[in-house]
Amino acid sequence: MENLKSQSLNSPSYYYTSLLQCTLKNNDPFSAKSIHARIIKSGLHLSVFLMNNLVNVYAKTGFISDAHNLFDEMPVKNPSSWNTLLSAYAKQGRVNVARRVFEEMPEPDAVSWTALIVGYNQTGQFVTAIRMFLEMVYYQVLPTQYTMTNILSSCAAFSGLDIGRKVHSFVVKLGLSRVNCVANSLLNMYSKSGDPVTAKFIFDGITLKTTSNWNAMISLHMNSGRFDLAAKQFEMMAERDIVSWNSMISGYNQHGYDAEALCIFSKMLRDSILKPDRYTLTSALSACANLEKLNVGKQIHAHIIVTNFDTSGAVGNALISMYSKSGGVQIAHRVLENNVTSNFKVIALTSILDGYLKLGDISSARCIFDSVKDRDVVSWTAMIVGYVQNGHNNEAMEVFRSMVRDGPDPNNYTLAAMLSVSSSLASLDHGKQIHTRAIRFGEASSVSVSNALITMYAKAGSVNAARRVFNLIPRNNDTVSWTSMIIALAQHGLGEESLELFEHMLTSGIKPDHITYVGVLSACTHMGLVKQGRNYFKMLKDEHGIEPTSSHYACMIDLYGRAGMLIEAKEFIETMPIEPDNIAWGSLLASCRVHKNVDLAKVAAERLLQIDPENSGAYSALANVYSACGKWQDAATIRKSMKVRQVKKEQGFSWLHIRNEAHVFGVEDALHPQREAIYQMMDKIWIEIKKMGFVPQTEAVLHDLEEELKEQILKHHSEKLAIAFGLLNTPENATLRIMKNLRVCNDCHSAIKYIAKLVGREIIVRDATRFHHFKDGSCSCRDYW
Repeated sequence: MENLKSQSLNSPSYYYTSLLQCTLKNNDPFSAKSIHARIIKSGLHLSVFLMNNLVNVYAKTGFISDAHNLFDEMPVKNPSSWNTLLSAYAKQGRVNVARRVFEEMPEPDAVSWTALIVGYNQTGQFVTAIRMFLEMVYYQVLPTQYTMTNILSSCAAFSGLDIGRKVHSFVVKLGLSRVNCVANSLLNMYSKSGDPVTAKFIFDGITLKTTSNWNAMISLHMNSGRFDLAAKQFEMMAERDIVSWNSMISGYNQHGYDAEALCIFSKMLRDSILKPDRYTLTSALSACANLEKLNVGKQIHAHIIVTNFDTSGAVGNALISMYSKSGGVQIAHRVLENNVTSNFKVIALTSILDGYLKLGDISSARCIFDSVKDRDVVSWTAMIVGYVQNGHNNEAMEVFRSMVRDGPDPNNYTLAAMLSVSSSLASLDHGKQIHTRAIRFGEASSVSVSNALITMYAKAGSVNAARRVFNLIPRNNDTVSWTSMIIALAQHGLGEESLELFEHMLTSGIKPDHITYVGVLSACTHMGLVKQGRNYFKMLKDEHGIEPTSSHYACMIDLYGRAGMLIEAKEFIETMPIEPDNIAWGSLLASCRVHKNVDLAKVAAERLLQIDPENSGAYSALANVYSACGKWQDAATIRKSMKVRQVKKEQGFSWLHIRNEAHVFGVEDALHPQREAIYQMMDKIWIEIKKMGFVPQTEAVLHDLEEELKEQILKHHSEKLAIAFGLLNTPENATLRIMKNLRVCNDCHSAIKYIAKLVGREIIVRDATRFHHFKDGSCSCRDYW
């Protein structure tokens, strides 16, 4: 027996095989070619075993074509010959060629099937890998444990839990469930597919738990939001690797628990001999950015410098993002200047751009934006959003036009930002153009764009268009969408519909938030529904656990005040658990003005001025209350006080958009180029509506003047001039949409009802608090505003 073994070890085949293994170990294909020539000279090229080894060496050292040529020249091939070539193509990701080799095989065995499944799995073709496995089972080829680990990996990759469970059953049937590598794959599959119960069952059944097993459970608990269980598993680990620490740090960071992420990072530096890798540092820097912890971020940066860690790629981007978000944008700029990788630069420049925008430094942000050569959609959107947030709407539109002309297609965030510009300007035509672009770019159905469209149409006075957008949102379970529509209906005087939609929202199982309740209480306020308002105010805390904010309290004060229940409003303020703010006292003061309650108005004005001494509205409202009650001397004293204290009254103005151009009017406006025609039109309208029964409410002019002069002032209020201009410059029957920065006065409200009937048009006026839809002599507010 020993003689036979000695002969085998000393045989030429064994000798050449040993040489080939050395060339493979040294990755030396040229030596392999030399050995190949010697094999041919020795007449051993007919040895299947030797040729299989040579095919393997060529394939693994990058000479796959030579491997295939040699394979084709082999007169005799065994299953190992086929599998060697098949496996080589599969591992290189050339699965189409591997599939052709597989289909040419006389009798594929378990190794052949598994090699192809591995190839599909590694190239991300997970569904195809699973189909191959099902075919394998169909042809009654018994899978190996390696087959099972790869097919479970495919199930985990695309969260195929149902298929994974069936594979699990097959694993049990084959008796492989106790094999450690298979058990690990099962645990990984259930963890990534979100089945914590079965994952724990698998985990508990593993006798010798590896660090990888513990990491899988930590990752599962983190993804499920069970941070307590993740922390418990982490503390139970006997040994932790870098993945263990990263799972905790990134898990906390990704779920908004940034302080906890930094705590674990600090513990790692203190207690572990492991060094942070790029994933650790990226997550820790992200946590600093979110918390705006500049000093902690600087300490991490110091650690990066001391350890000479590579700052290109993700770590560099995270470093720049941290400085940009934490107020150290100049340092971020310096970090960028020291890193010139092009891909890195685009991402980093966008972070710095965001940093300057956050500081309100628009000019520096624009310089950064202009310096980026290959701007992506994120860069364009950041610049547009920056302009919008800083009130530069025209510049935002200019950048958007450049983006459409020269840049990438806008995404849903870009379009939502531009729709907010349209909302601010109340420009329906501009908003419609953005809506058209959203449809063209396939973004109109996204939730963020749909919500922005609802708000835009509502603020532009087209509540029916807002309703159509809302109705088109598929499977709408977004609280913001419902809230936007509820507020839109309330603002347009459709209180009943607003409350009906809210009730529908509740029955649909969608939870309202604090903003939803502001809309609901506003609907009650605009309709005078005191009882319902009280019930909803109680419901927001008792049923939905929402702590009332100052906005909710202000709505209730406004609800009582508009209904003339001024004593109840004052008592409500006095019993509030929070300190009344300027909005609360302002609401009460406005109600006192409407209901001419001088004594309470003085109290409200005094409290309001204590909070905000420069509030011109408080002085004006109190003066107007005195004037409305005929106390001209007291009103004059208040106005004189404003003059002495240099408090400037907010001037009222109205505007409308015609052909994408805004036309703005003030009282007695004398600057508009069509002034003469506008005044002539208003004179004609005034005569006609007085014939129809309109009586000018001269008491709305809160100054001690002659009646004729009062009427002249009323006739030239800004909203009336805007309407006259609109009638001159728009087609007959076109709806007029007028915007006003202050509350519409009683006289204008009465006059516009008559004007709408006279000209046969709908006139929509948006004032400081709501929309008024005037049509056929009536208003949507039913004269309750």
